[in-house]
Amino acid sequence: MRVTIRPTTPLGAWSVGLLGAAALLFALVQGLVASGQEGGETFADNLALSVPILLFFVCGILALLTGVVGIIRSNEQSVFVFLAALIGLVVLVFLIGELAVWE
Repeated sequence: MRVTIRPTTPLGAWSVGLLGAAALLFALVQGLVASGQEGGETFADNLALSVPILLFFVCGILALLTGVVGIIRSNEQSVFVFLAALIGLVVLVFLIGELAVWE
């Protein structure tokens, strides 16, 4: 199978779509912080920030999982799917790092 730019399987399309949703959620969080929203003592003190952050992590990790499954099972060879899986892995590593030092 040859390498393509866009995904050719449904799992690949889901992976890229979930990565796009994660990017939009990240931009939303950045906009909320720039507008003056602040966190509190705990994660759930400001729901306007915590819900989009939680959804960002979920979308990023799901992009990783669907991308890897699409690459292995469906033999997906798309550049966007590989990129989505790589960025999803970065999100997962960041989440693990945040949880490891959480006090």
